[in-house]
Amino acid sequence: MASYPNPPKDRPDLHGWGQVFGEHFTKRVEISNHAASGRSTKSFIAEKRWEKVLEEKPDYVFIQFGHNDQKDKTLAPDEGYRDYLIRYIEEARKAGIKPVLVTPVARRTFDKEGKPTTSLTPFANATKKVAKDKGVPVIDLHQLSFDLYAKLGDKGSADFSPSETDRTHFSKKGAKAMAELVAKALPDSVPDLKDALTK
Repeated sequence: MASYPNPPKDRPDLHGWGQVFGEHFTKRVEISNHAASGRSTKSFIAEKRWEKVLEEKPDYVFIQFGHNDQKDKTLAPDEGYRDYLIRYIEEARKAGIKPVLVTPVARRTFDKEGKPTTSLTPFANATKKVAKDKGVPVIDLHQLSFDLYAKLGDKGSADFSPSETDRTHFSKKGAKAMAELVAKALPDSVPDLKDALTK
């Protein structure tokens, strides 16, 4: 989701879907992207980044984690990761902010037969379970992105990546494709935002 105003030289087209998400909303909507690359549910709070979101008091907050939680053994899907998601929800609500969970976007990886693969299913499932338990809207970007990769294939989605070796992050085209998936899911997931969309 992170924005990359100064992308690295080896990936000049690096974009996060949160960076282009605002293109799907009318001018009366203001998008403030606090996402930061490399952060987990735990480190985002530890670095006081979440504190800044709460202080800003937006109407809605879209919460997506998972990729970096995989690297921390204390953040197992049904334990630490789940607990932190619940904390985000409860603290957002306490601040008068409406939380929306988004499952982690699938990495653009394929097996030898050309079928998409993913190791993020446990985190996506945990996100959906927390959403159900806490009565929070959820957009299953993990499944939506996985289905899109299956449709396009490895070669057909190659330009979604910012480089040949980076299959986690996105090019501008890839970021736009992910943002579009989220925007199209909004009317059903968060009906109150339907009139705020351009389409």
